[in-house]
Amino acid sequence: MNRRNSLLSLLAATAALAAPLAQAQEPIRLIVPYAPGGPLDITSRALAERVRDSLGVVIIENKAGAGGNIGADAIAKAAPDGLTIGLAATATHAVNPWLYSRMPFDAAKDFAGITQMVRVPNVLVVNADFAERQKIATIADLLAYAKRNPGKLNYGSGGNGSAGHLAGEMLKQKAGIFALHVPYRGANPAQLALLSGEVDFNIDNLAAAAPNIRSGKLKALAVTSLAPSSLLPGVPALSQTFPGFSIDTWWGLVAPAGTPQAVLDKLHKAFTDALKAPETKTRFELLMAEPVASSPAQFDQFMAAERRKYQQVVKASGAKVD
Repeated sequence: MNRRNSLLSLLAATAALAAPLAQAQEPIRLIVPYAPGGPLDITSRALAERVRDSLGVVIIENKAGAGGNIGADAIAKAAPDGLTIGLAATATHAVNPWLYSRMPFDAAKDFAGITQMVRVPNVLVVNADFAERQKIATIADLLAYAKRNPGKLNYGSGGNGSAGHLAGEMLKQKAGIFALHVPYRGANPAQLALLSGEVDFNIDNLAAAAPNIRSGKLKALAVTSLAPSSLLPGVPALSQTFPGFSIDTWWGLVAPAGTPQAVLDKLHKAFTDALKAPETKTRFELLMAEPVASSPAQFDQFMAAERRKYQQVVKASGAKVD
């Protein structure tokens, strides 16, 4: 009888933990650690709409600041009941732990993965006028120019420690070239600097660079994903020149550490079903983003691998914040 009572108590406790999701008594809060209007915000809102039938109302809450650390910290410190989840991104969960001397959360311990959501290739783009003047049509041409003209090549980024900065430093290390890094206050000013000819090349995410590639103002030389991207046909991957070169922009869903596995499983099923829907792929393609569904364990392992990779890249770059 005692064993039976214990089993019933355990089942009741498990049901109680899952109740907020199963019955949708309260809306789920999904924290996006960046400002409204960007790709992370737009994709989160698209998924929130698609999981309404299975999870109930999902409210997007934007908490920008400190390179995403403010929003990520709010996720880490929320109650682990499945009613507060949020986005983990390249910056918050792979770069910032090495870039910031003081972090309000532990990216390795304070979160439980739900699923990766998105992968966006980064692309090396040059100013089209510069490319025409210097007869640069391929990545090999750019590297040859750098070696013929030491000290002349420069590149812009959205700031010290940004993905564009770190990818540029990795390229310099692999190629054995020098290019002066010019940091700007955000990705948009960096792109304007490239368009005006203030800098020679940038490594930007494809979603941001695509309109100017299509218009002919920028020339795409290579993507920084491990393999070429179907979103940019005919453009090779840098890994074809430098094996193993891989820097993507990615983001996914996490919950606070300690969230019950049953709750994580329910969230995982709802969001991965939404990611696999053809409508999601079509909608994300407009943002030059690829939906990527993974298990909670796979996403945790992926983030750990990304942290190990960026630890080396940030250290080599010398970038530091505060």
